Amino acid sequence: MSLWFQNENRLPQMRLTVISYTLVGLMALLLLGFWKLQIVNSDRYTQLAERNRVRSIPIIAPRGAMLDRYGRVIVDNYPSFSVLLLRDDPQQVERLLPQIADGLSLTLDDIQQQLESVKALAHFQPIVIKPEATPGDIAFIESHRADIPVLEMLMVHRRRYPHGGFMAHVSGYVGEVSSDQIEESGGRNRPGDIVGKAGLERQYNDHLMGVDGMRRSVVNSVGREVGRLEQTDAVPGKPIRLTIDYDLQLVAEEALVGKKGAVVAVDPKTGDVIAMASQPSYDPNDFAVRISKEEWQDLNEDQERPLLDRAIQAQLAPGSVFKILMSTAMLESKGVPADYHVFCPGSAEFYGRVFHDWDAKGHGEMNLHKAIVHSCDVFFYNLGKQLGIDRISFYAGNLGLGHKTGIDLPGEEPGVMPSAAWKERVFHQKWYPGETISVAIGQGAIAVTPIQVAYMIGGIVMGGRFHQPHLLLSDKPAPEIDFPISDSTVDTVTEGMYGVVNEPGGTAGASKLPGIELCGKTGSAQVISEQGLKRAGKQSALKDNAWFVGFAPRQNPEIVVAVLVQGGEHGSSAAAPIARNVVKAYYDKKQGKIPPQQLTTQAVPPGVPPSFVAAAARNTKPDAGAEETVPTNPAPVPAKPQPVSTTPQSTAPATRNP
Repeated sequence: MSLWFQNENRLPQMRLTVISYTLVGLMALLLLGFWKLQIVNSDRYTQLAERNRVRSIPIIAPRGAMLDRYGRVIVDNYPSFSVLLLRDDPQQVERLLPQIADGLSLTLDDIQQQLESVKALAHFQPIVIKPEATPGDIAFIESHRADIPVLEMLMVHRRRYPHGGFMAHVSGYVGEVSSDQIEESGGRNRPGDIVGKAGLERQYNDHLMGVDGMRRSVVNSVGREVGRLEQTDAVPGKPIRLTIDYDLQLVAEEALVGKKGAVVAVDPKTGDVIAMASQPSYDPNDFAVRISKEEWQDLNEDQERPLLDRAIQAQLAPGSVFKILMSTAMLESKGVPADYHVFCPGSAEFYGRVFHDWDAKGHGEMNLHKAIVHSCDVFFYNLGKQLGIDRISFYAGNLGLGHKTGIDLPGEEPGVMPSAAWKERVFHQKWYPGETISVAIGQGAIAVTPIQVAYMIGGIVMGGRFHQPHLLLSDKPAPEIDFPISDSTVDTVTEGMYGVVNEPGGTAGASKLPGIELCGKTGSAQVISEQGLKRAGKQSALKDNAWFVGFAPRQNPEIVVAVLVQGGEHGSSAAAPIARNVVKAYYDKKQGKIPPQQLTTQAVPPGVPPSFVAAAARNTKPDAGAEETVPTNPAPVPAKPQPVSTTPQSTAPATRNP
């Protein structure tokens, strides 16, 4: 009995011991949890609690404006709102997505794709799900703050450009930053940032782009703001002043309406680009919010290639404007006597092949001056044979061809200046002397851009001083390359180009300007051989390209204008009148005959001249009731350059009137 009672007394004691140890262990675990909560992870939970109470909304910095050389606003901003999605609570976001998509007129798939693309971002970082909020979107968000607290409005500054593609290739356009640009920025750019994608917007993005600020506010349980904390103001981007003269730009743009080509006007003394136009164009305003995939695809597949900046990317045979370089090489190399002369019967045979002149009747006895004035092909055929391809290539390279000019725009193409070494390197073939005959009149393997033509002529008439073309107006002089050209050579070439416009029989005589010493050179360049043209028929895409390059005045030139009209056929009738209009506008303005256009910043961009809008605006319509005034703000272009030809076209010499 005693043993039994002893066991009965021990059992409760053992149970109490076990229970005691268990309670002590639980207390230890609770204390450990409290210690981790209050001590180890206190900062983390404080932040989580703070996020439930405090909301941080970015303040987007406006980009800097673009001004013309006289301070007139060309590109600026207008206020707008974007819709932010707050992702602090992923489960709540997922639950509300159908209601959000329906209220904002978005598809559920679109929002889910956007969320998928930012998976790597921290949940507390909000994302923009609709860049441009409509009045209906704003009303929806305000009326559903209690039941949809994950939506917020973000004030932004949208880019505003002139309508109709005016100066689009120069200004460029903006868009959401790409992953490559984020890596290149070294942490400056974040996902969702709006950055320059093309043109000057991209070239000077760091200057134009400001520094975003931040606003912190206290919100209640339904997400409604009940108080404000500190605010860091945004730092606006800096404006840039361009070398562009808006008045001359307007003349150049209007002159290209309905055409495919480019106009470049440069001050040869400084390298200032005072006008640069390319058509067909696009409307950069389409990129200011977010361009759709369909619109982007249409632009890239458009056979007119509106994204191509023909001023710096159209690589084409220069035709007879190349004869100015040939003349310079002849005089400077002294490999051919200065009084060299040739009889032109309308054609000549070289290496077993007959090469025709554009004038089948022939020009008779030709010296260098007459050959420039009348654009005699036979003279330059013979000159090319005498000089040889390597000597021609040497002078072309030193006079600005075959490499980039260095203009401050992304996507410039270098063109092609052939030589024996070039053909061996690229095609692993020998250069044949007969190819030099074609190159001598700007045909064959040679390819140039309009900016290169303006740069080349500007350097030649300035005695071999080549100022790098640029669009940013600066107090510092532009980089200069010196390749000395003798005064006698400059005088001979200048007199020849003066005769083209002002002497009887000159190929650009119709573009003579009374009281203005306009000098120039016409050119027509084939895009297909004579035999190929006969087989293809008269297709507009195969018509000769028209060129003209001119400068004024004859001594101490102030302006050089290069014009390309693709399919224009004759430089004298298609390209020279455009250059004439630009030069005339320059002098009219200089002499006070036309007042400068006034540009003002308005909430809605003003209309542009109907003649420009009618043909230049591809998918936009001018504002109803818009007056025939200067646009106050321009628009952007896709980032991919679209060169006309990366491989020079091998064609027979031109035989048409230059």
